Amino acid sequence: MTVSTTLDRTPNRPDTGAGTDGTARDTARDTGGAAATSRPAVIGTARAVPGRGPTDPGQADADDEVWPSSPFACVDTAFTALVTGPDPLSIDLTGLDPDLGLPDGVVSVAVLRTWLAEHPRDWPALDAVWRELIVRARLDGSTWVVAATALALPGLVRHAALLVAGGWYGDPDDVDAEVLTGFLTALRDHVDVTRPAPYAQLCRAGQRAGLALVAQQRGVVLVDDLDAVPPGPRTPHRPWKHPDLLVQRAVALGLLDACDEEPYIDTRLGKRAIEPIAVRLGVTVDALRMRLNRIDDRIAAALAEGLLTGATSPEAEQELAKQAAHRQRTRAAVAARTTDRPLPAAA
Repeated sequence: MTVSTTLDRTPNRPDTGAGTDGTARDTARDTGGAAATSRPAVIGTARAVPGRGPTDPGQADADDEVWPSSPFACVDTAFTALVTGPDPLSIDLTGLDPDLGLPDGVVSVAVLRTWLAEHPRDWPALDAVWRELIVRARLDGSTWVVAATALALPGLVRHAALLVAGGWYGDPDDVDAEVLTGFLTALRDHVDVTRPAPYAQLCRAGQRAGLALVAQQRGVVLVDDLDAVPPGPRTPHRPWKHPDLLVQRAVALGLLDACDEEPYIDTRLGKRAIEPIAVRLGVTVDALRMRLNRIDDRIAAALAEGLLTGATSPEAEQELAKQAAHRQRTRAAVAARTTDRPLPAAA
């Protein structure tokens, strides 16, 4: 199967979450121009993986031949470098449910890609694999970003092909690059691995990004809810809609601790992925998620009582300060118990 949608725009490709056979670099078109400059930056990082690609300075002159202009073909080329040679990129599937029927133990990512291609409708296994891939891409660096993107190529190629066939008048590589950028943005930040069908969420994010580009060419304005748009000319939002200011006021009132302000804004307002933030704070993902949910409840109650939008009485401020002090003592006590807990004896 060819990777680049500039070469094979068949719209009915199976959306399996598996990769392709790596032949695109032999047939990709040399388009140059804007398409080459719109490649996501992550593809460039794949070239620097030690022992897995053309990183020798003596090969610099061959870059144009090794890296085709098609964004999807670039992903396939980088992935081929990762899974060939004496040390192919591998993944340990031991921790996943054995009843899923996945390959046992440590397997090459190329083997996993083949298994996914052969089981395109095994939804429980597909969800489990993609949750693992998303977490690795967020925490373990660009190598796993390239691997996850390569395994998603069939879905991304299919969506890009449909968009181009639906009436795109420019370079097809531009649509490919936009779909790829939307996928990478969702992979980094926006997909919640606790929700069902994470792979479908990633592909839909790429599809939406490509659709926005096509709509821009046609002069179409996309809206989230057509029924909510008032009749007449559309007006911009008023400039005082800044929810981050409410969060800052909540910190000042003691509704959430100062150390929780940045994580709360990143996750709730910035829609950033929770896993890297939990690692940075030194807590588990579940612990951080519960902490943020409790903050949601306190802010919702404060909004209902008018504490964040109006004047606050001294009595209310004193009560909020007591609650904040109680949270601080509880958190300190939990941290102390965790620190003082003896390590298990060696077997």
